[in-house]
Amino acid sequence: MRPAAGPVHAVVDVSFTAPDGHILGLLGPNGAGKTTSLRMLAGLIEPDGGRMAVDGIDVKRDPRGAIARMGVLSDARGLYPRLTARENIVYFGRLQGMTRDAAEARAAELARVLDLTRLLDRRTDGFSQGERMKTALARALVHDPANIVLDEPTNGLDVMATRALRETLHHLCSPEGGGKCIVFSTHIMQEVERLCDSVVIVSHGRTVASGTVDELLASTLETDFEEAFVALAYPGEAAP
Repeated sequence: MRPAAGPVHAVVDVSFTAPDGHILGLLGPNGAGKTTSLRMLAGLIEPDGGRMAVDGIDVKRDPRGAIARMGVLSDARGLYPRLTARENIVYFGRLQGMTRDAAEARAAELARVLDLTRLLDRRTDGFSQGERMKTALARALVHDPANIVLDEPTNGLDVMATRALRETLHHLCSPEGGGKCIVFSTHIMQEVERLCDSVVIVSHGRTVASGTVDELLASTLETDFEEAFVALAYPGEAAP
């Protein structure tokens, strides 16, 4: 007989701060605790310790207040396939307490920003990955949140859809786009180099490094960011 497995501590000591007008990348190997951290931040999993705050609102004490300040795009985008893109977006606006007229107006505005207008009145069943991503992002932004949380948003996207998402995120964190705070996880080093103002690297449920791309390169004496990531995420181990 094998001995019973002990408890798994997915997140032990992950810590980061992201200001407004800033894009923070959360990096780490598979199983490092990235998605669990973001799900706790979004109020989907209750932590058994530590503290998380969104604009000063404690996520554990006031999850509704914190969630109202966030737009969350999870890896499983979960659109309702029998609803149109517009209906998906407006429905989530209504869940956030918006009037129907306000949600309809916001859906039209986001469709223009995300180049989604021609798809608004089509059912999402049969959408491409890029079309689903745009719709899910519009849904997350419908209530104009100050903070945006994205879990591997470029998964399955082609080059053009990835470029469009990158441009949208740059716009959203700019003064013209509202100076949003954006936190996202990814495995794609090029996206980190092109998008992120700062980076947090997580390994075995702990923060092992943080800083700008240039700072992390300097700390590892590397010139290639992927090599710097491997050195920091797998200390003392052979490169995978």
